Amino acid sequence: MTKEDNLKRLERLKNIVLNMPELPGSYQYYDSDGVIIYVGKAKNLKRRVSTYFHKEVDRYKTKVLVSKIMNITYTVVKTEEDALLLENALIK
Repeated sequence: MTKEDNLKRLERLKNIVLNMPELPGSYQYYDSDGVIIYVGKAKNLKRRVSTYFHKEVDRYKTKVLVSKIMNITYTVVKTEEDALLLENALIK
C-alpha cells in the first residue's frame, strides 16, 4: 500500500469514527479480506474507537492492528452490559 493509499484509508476510517454515536455497543475491525480481526465493546462507541486513531498511540500491538484495519462496523445496544454480552457472542 502506498503512503497516499494509507492516508486515504485512515481518513475513511476516521470519518466512520466521527459518525459513530456516543452510545454503548460493540465494534468490529476488518482486514483487507473482509475478515474480522478484532471485536471490542464500549460504553461510548465514538470515544472508545477514536482512541485507536490518535497519533500518540504507543503500543506496538495497537499500531500493527490499526495498520491492518480496512473497515469498521458497529452495533448499538441499550446498556454497557448488553455490549459485553454482544462482544462475547461475536468472539465465540
